[in-house]
Amino acid sequence: MVTALECLPCFLKQTIIALRQYYGLHDAGRELEIMRGVLAIMQEADMSKPPAYTTTFIHRLIRDMLGEDPFKKIKYDYNNIALDLYPKLKDLVREGDDPLLKAARLAIAGNIIDFGIFTSIDIESSVKKSLEASIAVDDYADFRKAVYESENILYLLDNAGEIVFDRLLIEELASMGKRVTAVVKGSPVLNDVTNADAVQTDLSGVCDVMDNGSDAVGTIVEWTSPEFQDAFRSAELVISKGQGNFETLTGTEKKAFFLFQSKCDVVSKELGLSPGSMLLKKS
Repeated sequence: MVTALECLPCFLKQTIIALRQYYGLHDAGRELEIMRGVLAIMQEADMSKPPAYTTTFIHRLIRDMLGEDPFKKIKYDYNNIALDLYPKLKDLVREGDDPLLKAARLAIAGNIIDFGIFTSIDIESSVKKSLEASIAVDDYADFRKAVYESENILYLLDNAGEIVFDRLLIEELASMGKRVTAVVKGSPVLNDVTNADAVQTDLSGVCDVMDNGSDAVGTIVEWTSPEFQDAFRSAELVISKGQGNFETLTGTEKKAFFLFQSKCDVVSKELGLSPGSMLLKKS
């Protein structure tokens, strides 16, 4: 993917969302200073790269200028909201004729939790709507076959809150005898998961968890740690969650499946789909 002109106003919207998440900031002058810094980054944006590159630079600036992570509180809160739903969601998986399919659908449904795009989310109603919708790109038959053929699976996580939905799928994979390594970010960016979220949601008690050594939006492999790059190369199967990972890894030669919702017009247009479409798409 490349950065489209339509991405530019989205960069500004993301900046405003981040500033509004930071409850400690009540300084219009400082907000304006941050916005001017973001505009300077946008002027130098490499439009030949995926939008995730510029977004990474923007959120580094925001965190540096604020001196902390503006999404810390909302991440913690939505992890707890999702954990409250976990027993009910687990029952849904157990009740299905095909638990792997139900867990995969729930993982895609959970991708609606994205505070880089939305300012608030009703998880229960959003998930109910997602479960009732059809999967626009449905490569589940290939996904199921790949899962059965693979022993070593690398699972690239996306957002806080959503991690609880990923836990359901990872638990199902583990029950099939698969060794799953879940990957979190090396440090905060947007509402992406870090080790703290894996501990809070007890994912670290379900599977191995490693960080990728990066604060990039998505997975920009050349910016990740040698340890992650080794794990990425050796994985028999990569399960990639979220739009940012799709932006940065689409076209990979790895056996990979992308599970996400297409939440912006640019990505939807690239895919030839309507915004809000659900995807279980093979690489």
